[in-house]
Amino acid sequence: MNILILGSGGREHAFAKKISESERINNLFVAPGNAGTETIATNISISLTDFHAVKEMVLENNIDMVVVGPEAPLVEGIHDFFLGDEALRNVSVIGPKKDGALLEGSKDFSKQFMEKHQIPTAKYKSFTSKTLEEGKLFLDTLQPPFVLKADGLAAGKGVLILNDVNEAKIELEEMLSNNKFGKASSKVVIEEFLDGIELSVFVLTDGKSYKVLPSAKDYKRIGEGDTGLNTGGMGAISPVPFANDQFLSKVEETIIKPTIKGLQLDGIDYRGFIFIGLMNVNGKPFVIEYNVRMGDPETEVVLPRIQSDLVDLFEGVANQTLEMKTYSVTTQTATTVMLVSGGYPESYEKGKEITGYDSIKDSIVYHAGTTSDQEGKVVTSGGRVMAITSFGNSIEEALDKSYRNIDKIAFDKMNFRSDIGFDLK
Repeated sequence: MNILILGSGGREHAFAKKISESERINNLFVAPGNAGTETIATNISISLTDFHAVKEMVLENNIDMVVVGPEAPLVEGIHDFFLGDEALRNVSVIGPKKDGALLEGSKDFSKQFMEKHQIPTAKYKSFTSKTLEEGKLFLDTLQPPFVLKADGLAAGKGVLILNDVNEAKIELEEMLSNNKFGKASSKVVIEEFLDGIELSVFVLTDGKSYKVLPSAKDYKRIGEGDTGLNTGGMGAISPVPFANDQFLSKVEETIIKPTIKGLQLDGIDYRGFIFIGLMNVNGKPFVIEYNVRMGDPETEVVLPRIQSDLVDLFEGVANQTLEMKTYSVTTQTATTVMLVSGGYPESYEKGKEITGYDSIKDSIVYHAGTTSDQEGKVVTSGGRVMAITSFGNSIEEALDKSYRNIDKIAFDKMNFRSDIGFDLK
């Protein structure tokens, strides 16, 4: 089987590593990929949302399956594009069609979906520029902190949590009237704040049955102790210690099953990943958000723990035979620590040579924002540069391996958090 992975980050390198282990794979391609994927696959430099370029590449290389990493191509309808093209419709696409991708593409749609199917989530209301004053009045009815979410995709930056009601009203106006997040904030969801501890649960579904993948917890803030600006993720841990069998049973009964059933009732043929962002509020799970793909850096701790053949599972998704596929997970803990460019998540420099990563033996190095320069050196090309994943019989043991190996890696102004998992030990 020839497989194409769309994307260029740590998530896609993790997919490439896992897929390359399968006996079913003949040729593996990643578009556009990074310096890590090019060592185990063929990188193709095309835009993820240029569907005609993707079509040309798929036909030229006899691709049998496309695994979509990020959300943008899914929300823009790449799966529908394949189904609507006679030359492509027999190529399997792992990722939902446009109607299913609305779970991530529109916060308002996902909240309506949860309300309709009685899936526990925070109370909310949605507003546009025409109902701005109503939105301000609604804020007065809530207790701080106040949660404002841009309805559309905003590159992970469209959520604001504010403690002052007047500041919340100003930001609401900035989002709705002054396009703070562009088209993404033409509608804004205001919801009550849920006080608890976050985690993520991942599900792989063929539209009929599903497999619950390992739970994970990531760390978004740039600074120690979860302080400073939000990032795409500074590290992750799997499994989550408090997500025991009893808690995960609640998640399955009150959230996963109603989600899959709801998609079926709404006539949405969903085939791919569902990333469920959860809040554990006094032992009860509530949905913060849905994403329609795997998370990053959660993928870098979830996929390594899966012992089954990932391509076999994907074939089950494509053919709706997932229920018949075997699935197992290691009991060991996986941790990952993200190395980032100095200045990230604000302005940072690129092109810094990375050394030492190729001498690491007992951790997995996932490339994220890397590329090869004209001399063949691996250099930085993004804010999040590498994720260092390790296994252990405890969080401490796994993290100790990751941090010891990070000491061997260097690039100019390299930054990372030294306290990943601080709240779980």
